[in-house]
Amino acid sequence: MNTVAIIPARGGSKGLKQKNIYSVAGKPLLAWTIQQALASTSIDKVFVSTDSFIISGIAKEYGAEVIERPAKFSGDKASSESAISHALEVIELEYEMAVSTVVFLQATSPLRKPGDIDAAVEVFRREGADSLISVTKADDLTLWESREGKWASVNFDYRNRGMRQDRPTQFIENGSIYIFTPETLATFDNRIGEKLSVYEMEFWQTWEIDTLEEIDLIEYYLFKKNLIEQDED
Repeated sequence: MNTVAIIPARGGSKGLKQKNIYSVAGKPLLAWTIQQALASTSIDKVFVSTDSFIISGIAKEYGAEVIERPAKFSGDKASSESAISHALEVIELEYEMAVSTVVFLQATSPLRKPGDIDAAVEVFRREGADSLISVTKADDLTLWESREGKWASVNFDYRNRGMRQDRPTQFIENGSIYIFTPETLATFDNRIGEKLSVYEMEFWQTWEIDTLEEIDLIEYYLFKKNLIEQDED
């Protein structure tokens, strides 16, 4: 049985156009996630699911296998789950691979440290989970929302704030790493099943790319955290 990484990367985007191939610290955004997946010792094969000829070429250049995604799984309303289900069908039929574990990686969240993917897979296996999400701790994050024209506190009581350290610890689903079994996806049509585990990452790893401004932020952390080799000059 095999563990495969699947990276959905369609050509369209509502926010930053062509963001999956946008240059980030000298290479296409998609390339970061492909290379991180290929560096993982837990992953047997890396696949990119795409409807784009350009993305397909980039994926192959950086060492991933390409699954051509049909139009019905590529629109703005198509879920990632539908693309992954299609990819698993292709992997089983065309690659003749029996898949036991899916590592779903989003190209827009490239701030993964070396070892993050392997560590997450280890947690998933050790805890006997059917699904796992990567999270970051939301320290002192106080949320508000508008309800019928009035503002209301969501995750705390503004009338009785208390001490920050006495509040329940809450976590953000940071979108960097998802792990699940094909059976979980088939049963729930969802990446999350009944026995969920989490892999905690650092808060700076929460950031992802949806806007042009966030590219600068991601590049800053790629250099700041030594995730790439900086030029000597």
